[in-house]
Amino acid sequence: MTKTLFIATAVAALVAASSAFAYDGTKCKAPGVCWEPKPGFPDKVAGSKYDPKHDPAELAKQGNSLKEMDARNAKRTAHFEKTGEWVYDVDEIPN
Repeated sequence: MTKTLFIATAVAALVAASSAFAYDGTKCKAPGVCWEPKPGFPDKVAGSKYDPKHDPAELAKQGNSLKEMDARNAKRTAHFEKTGEWVYDVDEIPN
């Protein structure tokens, strides 16, 4: 028991000591904002060869699918309120 406690204490002390030697914050813009690029990488990714240049249409897909889902749910709800019958397939709802 004493040996296990000693080992656990030693491991805890080692973890605490290793975190003390973490980034010292010499180039922090503000407290806790200490990001800096690795050597060889640009300060700003936008416009560099590392810029992923995402397609706006591709980024809008999820937002569009959510709008379509809301429209389908509105049709289902309106039909249910009118008739009291829940129809899952929107194509089966009469106009």
